[in-house]
Amino acid sequence: MQKKKKSNLKKLAGFLFEVGTLRKIPRAHMQSLLTHDLSDNIASHSFRVSTIGWFLAQEEKADPYKTVSMCLFHDVGETRSGDQNWVHKKYIKVFEDEITSDQLRNVPHNPKLLDLIGEYHERKTKESILAKDADLLDQILLIKEYIWQGNKEAEGWIKKGKGNSPNTHFKMLKSKTAIRLGLEIIKQEPGDWWKNIWTEKRR
Repeated sequence: MQKKKKSNLKKLAGFLFEVGTLRKIPRAHMQSLLTHDLSDNIASHSFRVSTIGWFLAQEEKADPYKTVSMCLFHDVGETRSGDQNWVHKKYIKVFEDEITSDQLRNVPHNPKLLDLIGEYHERKTKESILAKDADLLDQILLIKEYIWQGNKEAEGWIKKGKGNSPNTHFKMLKSKTAIRLGLEIIKQEPGDWWKNIWTEKRR
C-alpha cells in the first residue's frame, strides 16, 4: 500500500510539473490581435475562467465545485497540443481524447478527471455550459482590456458591423447570467474598479 502511494505521488508530481508549463504557453489569438502580451497565457486564462465560473455557478444555482473544476482543467491538454486560434482550427486537427487519455493515464484520481473533462466537452450539463460561458467571458474581458490600450483589431472583435452589436464570443454565451455579465463587461471601463478607492494620502 505504501509503495502504491509513493508511486501515485511520483506520477502526480510529474503531472504538476506539466501543468506548470501552461504559464509558458501564449494564447494563439495574439497572432490575429496583433499583440505580444506575455501575461496572457493558458495558466492566467484558466485562473480568471475559474473565478468567473464560481460566480456563474452561484448565480445559476449550479454545483460550484464541479463548475470551477471544469474551468480549472478545461485547457490542461494544451500542454501537449498548444493553443490554436480560429484560423488554425480550420487546418489543424487536435486529438483531444488521445491527449487526455495519455496525459491522465497514470495520474491519481484519473477516472474522476476523465469524467469531468469529458462532461465539459459534451456540454450537456448545466455546469459544463457555465464553464464554457466562463471561458468566453474571459475572452470578452481580455478584448475589452486590449481595446482600452488602443488595439484597433480588438475593437473590431467586440463590434461586428455597425453600432455596438456584441461579438461572436458574446453570441455563443448560453446562460442568462453570462449574457447579462457580458453586456456589463462590454459597457464598463477596465479601470472602473479602482477609481473610487485611490487616494493621494497615505494612511
